[in-house]
Amino acid sequence: MDKISKEKRSELMSAIRSKNTKPEVALRKTLFAKGCRYRIHYGALKIDIAFPKKKVAIFVDGCFWHGCPLHSHLPKSNKEYWVPKLTKNKIRDIETTKQLENEGWLVLRFWEHELKSDSEISDRIIVKLSKRNCQDGKINFIDK
Repeated sequence: MDKISKEKRSELMSAIRSKNTKPEVALRKTLFAKGCRYRIHYGALKIDIAFPKKKVAIFVDGCFWHGCPLHSHLPKSNKEYWVPKLTKNKIRDIETTKQLENEGWLVLRFWEHELKSDSEISDRIIVKLSKRNCQDGKINFIDK
């Protein structure tokens, strides 16, 4: 049983963003400041941050919504709604990653708690980008 009225719950849930979240925007700003140019919410799979020429897809996963092993928890109320919803999110993440990898993309996923250090994460992303080279639609890895 929910302790909040249906109307209040609806208002709270409608305020939750699925894109342009604070961690996602912070990472984008850090990458942009370091000279990276990217596309946001790219393609049919809505890649959070995409580098189409390098075929690198970055997803920023919220700890609650995507089942972070450190921070995720099941709500105490309305479990018949939340368990399938959160399970479906995890399954969709796996399927999206597999689909992109089958298409030659490098998929990088970061938990929102990892983005406390945007600079460190952006440096890791830049290293991955520098090692990918696309020619004739094929991805070649460059050893440096």
